[in-house]
Amino acid sequence: MAIDILLGLQWGDEGKGKIVDVFANSYDIIARFQGGPNAGHTLEFEGNKHVLHTIPSGIFHPKTINLIGNGVVIDPIIFIKEIQDLEQYNIDLNKKLLISKKAHLILPTHRLLDAASEALKGKAKIGSTLKGIGPAYMDKTGRNGIRVGDILALNWENKFKNLKQKHLSILKSYNVSIDYDLKNLENNFFESIEALRKFELVDSEQYLKEEQKKGKKILAEGAQGSLLDIDFGTYPFVTSSTTTAAGACTGLGVAPSKIKKVFGIFKAYSTRVGSGPFPTELFDNDGKTLAKVGNEFGSTTGRARRCGWIDLVALKYSIEINGVTQLIMMKGDVLSGFDKIKVCTGYKSESGKMDYLPYDITSQDIRPIFYELPGWQEDLTGMTDLKDFPTNFKNYISYLEKTLKTPIKIVSVGPDRKQTIFR
Repeated sequence: MAIDILLGLQWGDEGKGKIVDVFANSYDIIARFQGGPNAGHTLEFEGNKHVLHTIPSGIFHPKTINLIGNGVVIDPIIFIKEIQDLEQYNIDLNKKLLISKKAHLILPTHRLLDAASEALKGKAKIGSTLKGIGPAYMDKTGRNGIRVGDILALNWENKFKNLKQKHLSILKSYNVSIDYDLKNLENNFFESIEALRKFELVDSEQYLKEEQKKGKKILAEGAQGSLLDIDFGTYPFVTSSTTTAAGACTGLGVAPSKIKKVFGIFKAYSTRVGSGPFPTELFDNDGKTLAKVGNEFGSTTGRARRCGWIDLVALKYSIEINGVTQLIMMKGDVLSGFDKIKVCTGYKSESGKMDYLPYDITSQDIRPIFYELPGWQEDLTGMTDLKDFPTNFKNYISYLEKTLKTPIKIVSVGPDRKQTIFR
């Protein structure tokens, strides 16, 4: 049985959580393959809003198993807080939630290193969420990390102490001032580790192999977005993991030949949180309107998102490196009310025009080339059928589909499950 992938094509915050929740009834297993608690997957249904950070977005579906894969880094404190928030829904998490023994742990000192590193950069800071994710991945690739499976060993705390001392030495060398209460952080950490031990910890790659043999349908859930990928994103203003389709293979232990559908999610416009290049960013009233109507504030950090028109150059790039087979457009309703809608079809700089994403858009003076389409005034949020869409909205979808050369199979016109229209 093949595995499908669902991932974001922009700088994250595309609405992956909602679509995973919509898809979950069609899959037996939802498997998160990368990232840490900097992810904020928002689900809204039956008048309630839920934000998940580490737990896969299929957790509210009674028949769906949810797996946290080996490519994820887990902060036990944040994870247990998520579990506590779910208690009111009477979900049997011991049966519905599995955790890979190969997933790495975020230690309290990882968070301190994150804060110190950002402070050291000053105005050149990346815009980290300061949750220790980058330092945890650095220890993983440096072969110093602590994995979930390590907590099952009797002497695992020795490994913790050794890594902690290494971190404290690095902190001292940074010579920057940050406020912290390490003793309190560690108390919370070890309490959360005890709670984490009660979950089913599995050899996730073996588990998925056996479930595939049984014919189970599996959806790999990504976090962040393709333009934040550690290799192919707008480096160095990226996250610390592989957010592209390749990350599903390394983050779950599945072979590329097992991948079938790749669902790519994008907003009808563009947003970005934190620092980094953003060619179509708006600083005028149109940008303010997108932010206000779209409620563009980070579900994890609460930070205001930067807003701009859709960038088809970057979107084409993401489609190609992921091998996207189907597109899903989110937040089309936010564009209602604009007389004209702009679409970036290329870039121009001192070296000329280009229709591809170059090696570096940070240091170059990249300016977008826009194409204008007529807007629409109608409110889309109550529409439930394609035939109800305004003509100009249909034309907008058709233009994007033709330019991107990939079918747009789903259009979202609001945050609720019900506001999801299949084409």
